[in-house]
Amino acid sequence: MLILFKLLGSLALLMFGMKSMSDALQKMAGPQLRHVLGAMTTNRFTGMLTGTLVTASVQSSTATTVMTVSFVNAGLLTLAQAISVIMGANIGTTLTAWIMALGASFDISIVSYVGFFVGIVLIYMKKHRYIGDFLFGLGLLLLGLTTLRMTGNEMDLGHNPSVLSFFQSFDPDSFWTTLVFLLLGGVLTFCVQSSAAVMAITMLLCGSGAMPIYQGIALVLGENIGTTITSNLAALSANTQARRAALAHMFFNVFGVLWILLVFRWFIDGVIYVVDNMMGQAEANVQSKLTFTLAAFHTGFNVINASILIWFIPQIEKFVCWVIKSKKAEGEDEDFRLHFITAGFMKTPELSVLEAQKEIQSFSDRMQRMFGMVQELLNVGKSDKADKGSKNEQEFNKLYTRIEKYEGISDNMELEIAKYLEQVSDAHLSDETKAKIRAMLREISELESIGDACYNMARTISRKYTQKQDHFNEQQYSHLHQMMGLAEDALTHMNRLMSGRKEAYDVNRTFNIENEINNFRNQLKVQNIIDINNHAYTYAEGTVYMDLINECEKLGDYVVNVVEARMGTRQKDI
Repeated sequence: MLILFKLLGSLALLMFGMKSMSDALQKMAGPQLRHVLGAMTTNRFTGMLTGTLVTASVQSSTATTVMTVSFVNAGLLTLAQAISVIMGANIGTTLTAWIMALGASFDISIVSYVGFFVGIVLIYMKKHRYIGDFLFGLGLLLLGLTTLRMTGNEMDLGHNPSVLSFFQSFDPDSFWTTLVFLLLGGVLTFCVQSSAAVMAITMLLCGSGAMPIYQGIALVLGENIGTTITSNLAALSANTQARRAALAHMFFNVFGVLWILLVFRWFIDGVIYVVDNMMGQAEANVQSKLTFTLAAFHTGFNVINASILIWFIPQIEKFVCWVIKSKKAEGEDEDFRLHFITAGFMKTPELSVLEAQKEIQSFSDRMQRMFGMVQELLNVGKSDKADKGSKNEQEFNKLYTRIEKYEGISDNMELEIAKYLEQVSDAHLSDETKAKIRAMLREISELESIGDACYNMARTISRKYTQKQDHFNEQQYSHLHQMMGLAEDALTHMNRLMSGRKEAYDVNRTFNIENEINNFRNQLKVQNIIDINNHAYTYAEGTVYMDLINECEKLGDYVVNVVEARMGTRQKDI
């Protein structure tokens, strides 16, 4: 029982160490990694190289895949470019196997202790705490590997009759044995949710001589499929492009497993021949050679598979688009649904903030569409009154119902995004990320206020329409359209900022529009009193008219607040 807990504990150290390393690297270079993904995918080859390097750096193919999918959703990468990056991620993740092979073959415990000491010093220095987090994670990983090797030696699986009899019960030359272990590798990876942990167990079994190398490599093949099942299940709640990218990942690995099964023995014998020539034929090196053979196979398999499929990326893209078709209603936004934030894809705080930013961008787009409906409602309400049940009234009621629906959407989006950001803020965050979350919470609050202003205007128009009040005169309609035009310009510039980079945004343009709105509102307020005194329209009509003008002015204020939150500036600072 003690040995069993040592085995499980060492695997836990290994997995937690890898996660700590990945999180620390993404905190140090999260924005830079995103820019690298966006800039270095001009063609399929640079895309694959980028995926390889990024994954080798962050030690997580899942993190690279999630980041890539988020770029596809934002329109910064095409699906074809994303597929090439995911191919590279499969190659980059093989570095983990080489680290494990070294850990299983050499005593690297001293390196882990050095990592702990230097790491804790840097963590308490705060300025370099992310480097310290990385070194501490590296120490945990190496200590996990060292403990795993020592536990394997204690278990002496190579001389355990029960373990040996279990593996000997399978015919080593049977194709069905290969399929059984392939399936076992996939199921274990899916259950453990970590291909690294299953790879470590495989190396332990093969290195001890308990499991034949052919069955061990079949487990490795199963791991490649099992890790894609997790991402596909996580993508079920995501949008179409995310599901297509996840399916492309599964297609890539399943295709590789199919062709490798045709040349299974010959390919493994070739890998063994290469490793033997590099490490020599000494019996003392048998354990090391077996673990290095697993790592060499893992790398060779993924490199050759990527080299074959990189020429067929357009065909893979067509295939996944054919299998997963776009939902007709997906672009209509008539139902509340978060497009980018999904529980399955919340992996690290830095990536989660990126997802939330895209969701806020979608929120902002929706609010501008809602304001467009308000303008349309004003025009429909301007039409000559008709009998109850007429086409005009049906159109007005349908449009007003849509605006009501968007008001509910804006309330739900604010709550759900805020809840998501609160979950992210529970993690250890960089100062930059903390500032972003504070700004984003303000942004969603102001965006929801824009939705409230739109709904208030729609209610005012509806009240005037349903009570069969007289129309505004042409001058009033002209002023309303002019004021709404200014508000529309403010929303357009706000969305340009939300969808682009703030360094390229001219914040003064938003402030100038706001000043125009304020001056025009003041001018109309004075003119309204004069027109009422001159009996151009009644006081009640003037009140409804100014309610709409004032709501437009409030909307402009909310837009400025969103821009200030996004830019990190205030109007009086400019």
